[in-house]
Amino acid sequence: MYKLLNYQREEKHTDLYSEKLAKSMHLAIQKENKPFEALNQNFGILFAKAYEAENEVLHPKQLVNSWLLNTKDDQFVVVAVRVNPDGSSDEISKGSILVFESKNLLQYTELPLLKLSDQTIVDLTANYDASIDQYVINWQETDGSCYQVTVADFTSEVDLTNKKAIDQLPLEDFTEFTTEIEGVIPRNTIEISDELGDYLVKKLTTPVNIEINLPESIEVSSLEQLNAVKATAVYSDGTTATKKIDWFADQVDFDQPGEYEVKGKVHQDHYPFPIAWDRADPCIGKWNGKYYFIATNDADGNNSLYIREANSIPELVTAQEIRILDTQQYPEFKSLLWAPEFHIVNDRFYIFHAGSSNGFVEQACQVMALKEGGNPLIREDWEKPKMVIKMDGTPLVEAGKGITLDMTVIPNKGRYFASWSQRPLQPHDLGAWICFAEINPDEPWKLISDVITIAKPDYGWDNNHTPVVEGPYPLIHDGKIFLTISGAAVDSTYVVGLLTADVDADLLDPASWVKTNYPLLTLNDVDGEYGPGHNAYVTDDNGDVWNTYHARPGLNEPRSSGIRRVHFDIDGYPVLALTEEKDLNPDLTIVTATIKIK
Repeated sequence: MYKLLNYQREEKHTDLYSEKLAKSMHLAIQKENKPFEALNQNFGILFAKAYEAENEVLHPKQLVNSWLLNTKDDQFVVVAVRVNPDGSSDEISKGSILVFESKNLLQYTELPLLKLSDQTIVDLTANYDASIDQYVINWQETDGSCYQVTVADFTSEVDLTNKKAIDQLPLEDFTEFTTEIEGVIPRNTIEISDELGDYLVKKLTTPVNIEINLPESIEVSSLEQLNAVKATAVYSDGTTATKKIDWFADQVDFDQPGEYEVKGKVHQDHYPFPIAWDRADPCIGKWNGKYYFIATNDADGNNSLYIREANSIPELVTAQEIRILDTQQYPEFKSLLWAPEFHIVNDRFYIFHAGSSNGFVEQACQVMALKEGGNPLIREDWEKPKMVIKMDGTPLVEAGKGITLDMTVIPNKGRYFASWSQRPLQPHDLGAWICFAEINPDEPWKLISDVITIAKPDYGWDNNHTPVVEGPYPLIHDGKIFLTISGAAVDSTYVVGLLTADVDADLLDPASWVKTNYPLLTLNDVDGEYGPGHNAYVTDDNGDVWNTYHARPGLNEPRSSGIRRVHFDIDGYPVLALTEEKDLNPDLTIVTATIKIK
């Protein structure tokens, strides 16, 4: 059996692990009395949702003093106290507690607030009592008084006539508890099955390469055939990935049948971070056999867009930059050329980006098409950008009342959809949302459906420092559409979150999109990379998927671009924190095989 520790964290400097992040439920796991190991890189796993007022303004909330318990049907419930981001009492939920249900401690369903008192609750515990087939809830109020009530479940109104006073909360004793996990404020422990424990470790720790396997029999008749032989990299979670091999075959005579012992080096493209300084929101596209790189240009205040062209992704790192758009070119785009992306729609090559005629408050999504037969490196071969418009021909947001940016394209089953970040500014600044609509494939700057909202910055990790979700980009894999999004301020605490939908779902139904409660990539994941976010994906000629993203090489360093291979976990979900050393163990890269020349 595994033991699971539910804990809260002490906050650090606001640029490292702020109060909004610390006030969440964290999990650590232990097997066979070994030290507890933090899951999810010691980042919160369960966050309280923000309260949305009638005017749609989000009021961020956090959870404290969480308590994790097993249910009678082998599932889980979390109860907690909801507070304001600064830790003060939340008057909206006064006398009530947060309740979450979970089947696997990864996905959580937040139930309606459970009313227990007319007074402010500051702490609580809960457990299932099999002898009475009831759940026992204990809580403490601000004056120190403690009470207990029993309930059949957590979804019905509590009968407070059976409330009774108790001397103190039955808290777990952690006086002898020691751990090296940074900032731990322990709450309680539970036992879980080996099966669930193994699953959580595989899902909430980054896998590492532990083995390289070669085919048992290699029969070839040419160097080309030998070069087509792939190795299989095996990872600690049981997943695999195929790898090219650079064979040392100079001594092999492919005209002479026989057996040869040949060494080789498992191939890995090398991308030291950063690959481009002062370049944010990077994107790589492929068009007519060439690869192209584009990004927001922070070096000149976002006043120009440059692209690079190469025959392979590694060659893009040193390829020459060519300017193809700037804020002097058209009077409609005087400032802030943001978040460019390459997309192919109906066999035409486009750059989707944002631009403004008057600073931040008029930033809007644009689409720029490559002329028929045009060369992407030639500035004049790009048509003038067109502003994205709704079905009625009006802008996505009226100028001055809100901004739109970060538009991406999602092709699915012969249709094309767009997703973007939209921030209403009038009459209230509502923070940035993720919106979604279908577009006309012949004129992709025109929507052909109503606009829906599929995500808001309602968790502590995406309203940290500022309430923003932005930068959507699709990754379609194994029957699912993974739409990664970025959240919070574009500083050291910027993170990558995840929305998921099935490819067969109605993508224009907001209910088809599931938002993961915790982020996929944070500053805790890779040393020396602060605020990773605004990413995009590209698949190379070998079928490997690469994640382009920006992060900061230091707390106060500029946003700069990086590239890292995307791995897929045991459920087919993307893993974005697999560094080169974890992706391919340097001690395993030299391989030996016996090959037979036919």
